[in-house]
Amino acid sequence: MFEVNSKKMNNDSQDEIGENHIGTSAKTPLRADAFDISDKEKIEKIQENVKEILETLGMDLNDDSLSGTPKRVAKAFVSELFMGLNPKNKPEPSTFDNTYKYGEMLVEKNIIVYSTCEHHLLPIIGRAHVAYISNGKVIGLSKMNRIVEYYAKRPQVQERLTMQVVQAMQEALGTQDVACVIDAKHLCVNSRGIKDIESSTVTAEFGGAFKNKETKREFLDYIKLNTDFH
Repeated sequence: MFEVNSKKMNNDSQDEIGENHIGTSAKTPLRADAFDISDKEKIEKIQENVKEILETLGMDLNDDSLSGTPKRVAKAFVSELFMGLNPKNKPEPSTFDNTYKYGEMLVEKNIIVYSTCEHHLLPIIGRAHVAYISNGKVIGLSKMNRIVEYYAKRPQVQERLTMQVVQAMQEALGTQDVACVIDAKHLCVNSRGIKDIESSTVTAEFGGAFKNKETKREFLDYIKLNTDFH
């Protein structure tokens, strides 16, 4: 009886973590053998698993529309949606000397975020705003987008994603003066459970000078600027 109750409590705890979008680590939880097999082997294994899931749901995979779905899903998981799990895909940050002595903050606004909630494997869609203050180095603008994309393309928790973007920028630039705000919709909230289609989630991480109240306010004011040039 004790074993059954313990298992039930464990399952209940797991459900509660998922429903409340709790992350258990600032690092993406990966097994030590995560890359012992090739991407091709992963696609083959995932393909079989997706096929089994669809068949269990009662789908007829002999239908022309469904026959290629397991392979399409497997390829999307490995090569697109979760490509950020593999360190070989980590962008090389192009940094340069700040020869023009620009001393104010630089803000990259409205970086599109496409990620996947690690609790239900449903999409997270939103925008990231990233800023830094140079201490002698600057980074290529497109690399800021690439950093966001790399950490977004994995099963994620938004809080973790926000911290990982800041940490990657800090490492690349050699400064703590980095900030990130992400505003995103979670389809696990919008399309299931509470089914609230209007709400979004905002997370922030402020490092170094951005912990200062005035600097933080300046960054947040930049985010509010109307930059719609259409």
